[in-house]
Amino acid sequence: MIQRIQTVFLFLVAIAMILVTSFPIWQQVNPDQSMMLTLSAWSLDKIDIQTQEIIQSDGNIYLGILAIVAAALALFSLTQYKNRTKQMFLNMINSIVMVVTLALIIWTSHQANASFNPEVNGAFVLGFWAIFGGMIMNLLANRFIRKDEMLVRSVDRIR
Repeated sequence: MIQRIQTVFLFLVAIAMILVTSFPIWQQVNPDQSMMLTLSAWSLDKIDIQTQEIIQSDGNIYLGILAIVAAALALFSLTQYKNRTKQMFLNMINSIVMVVTLALIIWTSHQANASFNPEVNGAFVLGFWAIFGGMIMNLLANRFIRKDEMLVRSVDRIR
């Protein structure tokens, strides 16, 4: 049923993954406070702090695409409430997509940190932490879907 708690969790997964595409994921400021490196879901930008203009931009659209795929999978899984096993399978695939996205973000930020300023670590910001929120919500949705499936099977056994 669409009014179950897992529907709320799956909707929150979609919102979290949209937040990943909307907000910065990782930032690092040069020690002399002249340049900043910002990783978003769409690009890795080197920004001059004084003028706020982008000096160099490297596209990494794959992070944005993976985040949108995860949001779309969550919304599609939300509509599959009549087939709980399919819904759990879609959520499992969505977990894998989110883990791959997270791994690519960590790898990209590590590579950017090594080339920009290896002595200082950058900071992960809202876009990065939204992925963890989405992963937790996805796990909770799966837990409640599994709970509903076990309840239906126990009622079928009584008949």
